Amino acid sequence: MPTLEERVAYPEGKVEELSGGYGQLRQDIHGLDQKVDRFLEELSGRLDALDSRLNRRIDALDEKVDRFREELSSRLDALDQKFSRWFAWHTGILVTALLGMLGLLGAALLR
Repeated sequence: MPTLEERVAYPEGKVEELSGGYGQLRQDIHGLDQKVDRFLEELSGRLDALDSRLNRRIDALDEKVDRFREELSSRLDALDQKFSRWFAWHTGILVTALLGMLGLLGAALLR
């Protein structure tokens, strides 16, 4: 049967073993904390770069849309001018035809 001293030595050894494990656990947690900090810094840098790239692309798309609007506006203005001229000619032709018909009708009635 083990003596009292042997029985006490066993739990003391286990406590010392666990205490050493806690120290290692603290070191591991500290290392993990540093890795997480580095990862967050890297991720932040990548997100900043992505944000910058997206802003440049959005600005480029804005410029393209503005150019498209200007081109479309100028084309619509040109089309509007063409339709205005066409409408003026068409109205003139119709008025001339109406006056010609009224003249024929008046000449036929006054005969």
